[in-house]
Amino acid sequence: MDKINLEINNLDYQGMLEAVFLATQDAISVVNEKGEHILVNPAYTQITGLEYDEVIGKNALYDIEEGESLHMKVLTSKKPVENTKLKIRPSGKTVVAQAAPIIVNGIMKGSVAVLHDISGIKDLTDKLNRAEQKLRELSYKYKPEDIIGESASLKEVKKMIEKAAKVPATVLLRGESGTGKELFANSIHAQSKRAEGKFVRVNCAALSDTLLESELFGYEEGSFTGALKGGKKGLFEEADKGTIFLDEISEISMNTQAKLLRVLQEKEILRVGSNHPIYIDVRIIAATNIDLVAAVSSGKFREDLFYRLNILPIMIPPLRERKEDIPLLIRNFIVKFNNDYGRHIQNISNDALNVMMEYGWPGNVRELENIVGRSIINMNINERVILTEHLPLLFTSKETHVDNCLVAKESDLTKLSNVIDMAESDYIKSVYIKLNKNKTETAKILGISLRALYYKMEKHKIV
Repeated sequence: MDKINLEINNLDYQGMLEAVFLATQDAISVVNEKGEHILVNPAYTQITGLEYDEVIGKNALYDIEEGESLHMKVLTSKKPVENTKLKIRPSGKTVVAQAAPIIVNGIMKGSVAVLHDISGIKDLTDKLNRAEQKLRELSYKYKPEDIIGESASLKEVKKMIEKAAKVPATVLLRGESGTGKELFANSIHAQSKRAEGKFVRVNCAALSDTLLESELFGYEEGSFTGALKGGKKGLFEEADKGTIFLDEISEISMNTQAKLLRVLQEKEILRVGSNHPIYIDVRIIAATNIDLVAAVSSGKFREDLFYRLNILPIMIPPLRERKEDIPLLIRNFIVKFNNDYGRHIQNISNDALNVMMEYGWPGNVRELENIVGRSIINMNINERVILTEHLPLLFTSKETHVDNCLVAKESDLTKLSNVIDMAESDYIKSVYIKLNKNKTETAKILGISLRALYYKMEKHKIV
């Protein structure tokens, strides 16, 4: 200590330095003209992890893990050194340091450095980056691994999904209601270069034509009664640098179809009430459960828009065409509902599985998920295996199922599309009747919009 007091007395700064050392939260270290530590404050020991007696007398490089010694730079150049990032030992913390020479009567007596700990800022930055990554993951509901199944038809679709993810082309997903088109759209987005951007889903059938237009393209202030002050950004703008998923694309009006065509052709949108185009960089994935070719032929869908959307068509197979995936799907849904309901279901019995395997599944994977969930609700809290008695009434016996199946006989051979229409018609009719002809509840059970239900009921002449 005598040596330290001597150095400080020579500098005539002892009282001042002691006051500063005790008051500041930043680390301060002082070295002599030889580059040896002669004084450090309490904050220094906290930030570096070095005790006072351990560092005193040691070289200026002693506490540095990564970076150059500011003290040595100052002693060599006799000039101050501005903010420099260093990693110190043994704590491993990152600091920003600055140093200045100590000159008395024109003679270099040493160097003083101030170290500001930025590890907390770095930790917060890392946490923020992780949070942003989590938000990006949550911006799309499903992940590629959520596509469950090993059937040949599904493997082929997975290959198409991988190819679609590698190119920026517009994708048209075709498949019956309940096949999981949103899942496949999410998978394309998640595997693409746009995965860091937003995934925006739009159910075109759930909104009226006027509302859909303002939601898709946004609007300017005062463009209509009730328009927000300052206007509103549309979903296409929200999805910029990302992907927009237009579900039930067949339900949009001819007017909106024309505006969508402009987006595909010009890569720009016009807000409602504006004449100024806005450039957007958006990947479009559309989906439909109807035959768009037939819709084009009947004049309900623009031919030019169809060809713009149909650049990369992907057909999602119905569940009845990949029944070998049913056991895998059931196991996946059991895990899901165990988490949702706090249950501990372990398996499904062979008899119950056989009933599930023989059913036609007009509602596809969505219907299967619904049935597994209802079966688990029907179980007692201590039961671990789904039995036939737990299955909803529709599946109580093989005979019931056989009566509901469409069996091919020589006398009524027909096109597959007709068989699909018949199955859809029969199922909608049965649900509609069981729910006392409540259209809202029927649409909810079927997993489709009320607008889509009206369309299907009109198509199948269900009253």
